[in-house]
Amino acid sequence: MLTTTNSAAETRALGEKFAETLAPGDTVVLEGQLGAGKSEFTRGIARGLGVRETVTSPSFTILNVYESGRCPLYHFDWYRLESEDELYEMGMDEYLGGDGIAVVEWAERCPDAVPDRVIRVRLEVTGDETRQIEIDGENDEPACD
Repeated sequence: MLTTTNSAAETRALGEKFAETLAPGDTVVLEGQLGAGKSEFTRGIARGLGVRETVTSPSFTILNVYESGRCPLYHFDWYRLESEDELYEMGMDEYLGGDGIAVVEWAERCPDAVPDRVIRVRLEVTGDETRQIEIDGENDEPACD
């Protein structure tokens, strides 16, 4: 799927609709430059899952966990990682492919830690507020309790 959004609100709305396709165990890899809207898209996913907490970027914590929605949401930001070992030390393998939805920003920093089966979302800045968003690998039969 390829679409264009014209504001942060539209990017969040697309993420919210996209959340309907997600099932426990899914890993979503977000690709795009700084400011492309990865965190806004994740806020939309969170809203679509029914997360009630404020969703913030995990730039310094590496992982934020939200458990108030239909499925747990595990929001990773691997930008500041120096090695994949840091991920394994924090028990990352419990979150990727686990009981919730994992959303990973900057997965290219640790490519060997990325599961074989992921849903890729590419966000490209095409204007001040405009983003072109491509989603590859959506689920056909989502299920969250």
